[in-house]
Amino acid sequence: MLTRLKVNGFKNLVDVDVYFGPFTCVAGPNAVGKSNLFDAIHFLRAIADRPLIEAALSIRAEGGRNTDIRSLFHRVGDDFDPEMSFVAEMIIPQEGRDDLGQKAEATMTFLKYSVIIAYRMEEYGSGPLGSLELKKEELIRITKGEAHKKLLFEHNTKWRYSAVKGRRVSHYISTEGDGENRVIIQHQDGKGGRTLKRPAVNLPRTVLSVANAAESPTALMAKREMQSWQLLQLEPSALREPDGFTAPIKLGMDGSHLAATLYSLARRGGRKKGAAFVAPGRESIIYGQIANRLSGLIDDVYEVWVDPDEKREILTLYVTDNGRTPHPARALSDGTLRFLALAVMELDPETEGLLCLEEPENGIHPERIPAMLRLLEDIAVDTSIEIGTDNPLRQVIVNTHSPAVVAQVRDDELLVAELKEDVHLGKRFKKACFSCLPQTWRSKNPEASIVSKGKLLSYLNPIEPQESIEVPKKRRVADRDDLRQMIMIFPEKITG
Repeated sequence: MLTRLKVNGFKNLVDVDVYFGPFTCVAGPNAVGKSNLFDAIHFLRAIADRPLIEAALSIRAEGGRNTDIRSLFHRVGDDFDPEMSFVAEMIIPQEGRDDLGQKAEATMTFLKYSVIIAYRMEEYGSGPLGSLELKKEELIRITKGEAHKKLLFEHNTKWRYSAVKGRRVSHYISTEGDGENRVIIQHQDGKGGRTLKRPAVNLPRTVLSVANAAESPTALMAKREMQSWQLLQLEPSALREPDGFTAPIKLGMDGSHLAATLYSLARRGGRKKGAAFVAPGRESIIYGQIANRLSGLIDDVYEVWVDPDEKREILTLYVTDNGRTPHPARALSDGTLRFLALAVMELDPETEGLLCLEEPENGIHPERIPAMLRLLEDIAVDTSIEIGTDNPLRQVIVNTHSPAVVAQVRDDELLVAELKEDVHLGKRFKKACFSCLPQTWRSKNPEASIVSKGKLLSYLNPIEPQESIEVPKKRRVADRDDLRQMIMIFPEKITG
């Protein structure tokens, strides 16, 4: 779970410092930096998994695929920043396995990972792309005593104790020296660990990316956490495809293997918040839960199920309407398929980590947006109860420019992205800024940027006022007393 992200020098992210909760909605117009924030998360995921150059080339560029790694660095006119830095505070799983199947147990589960990467143009050896140099890498623990000050979002003490475990005094990864003498140190960790020093100048990848269970179990679990950060790009063409009997049983980031994942989930049993695993073989319970969830989006739902065709050895997802007519996935709307994929993720106990989703309102009727938001909130971990098989450590971040989404989301879940002017070396430029609403948990941070009412109202007008509104326990943006007098709200938008 990513609880805080600081970015400097990456695209238009300059001095960005964002706190995240279980569910976060980032709203703003096009080209202000919403997707760049996702790209920063994706880049951190990539450097935990592959060489620096490959990680850089995996990040999208304006207009398509990235072929120039220098485009990742902040630019003012013809001048590029020489380096970019990232700081990620995160809660990691306590146990896991490395690539060889060896079991690892972290000695601390609340960590801060810092990395500074510089661009280096060399005459020989690096080709036209130039190269990337690892100038600093650090992985340190955040103590239990610090946790309650770091975790600003609303949570139960028992939840925090179930999330923040372990004890550690020294660093896991640190950097010492300058220039050619700079070394990245992997400190002893666990029973079999040993201290290793690696010259930093020509390191092709981060030290975190090569962590294993034997020598650095905590770094390995930090790596596993970062590898779980996914940018979902649910493609209707992938969601419509039937699956073979031997297809993977984990939903792809593009939505592929939806039928196989649901079929496997139904056969082995899934999860229900506050309940134990469903007994294997009781497929109808899982299918019934998916159908009930889908009925919040569309009215005409009788059943959701997967048909295993033994002759052709394929699995096909069907939705049956109230007239008992079955409709295969290829006949369903884009919005229905995206909703189904997210509903499967919500029930699947093996879906963990951070899920980033762009414009969740795509293909969804405005009146049904509350149902989509409830689903996304239910995917995220419930911080009022302990973490467990019925409450996996999951997190959701979405971005949007839809006023309907902004109006319906809870006020403490909203970040507003906007461009603000700054000056660097005498040159003016615009950078992304992510602002919260006053009197929300993010505003407890004394350095938090607070969004102006004028900026927020540009998302919410025109809306018709309503005199009597049943305000939920956690306020939505549209329910704030300081805004309701200034906007007009349609009745159906409020009561959804």
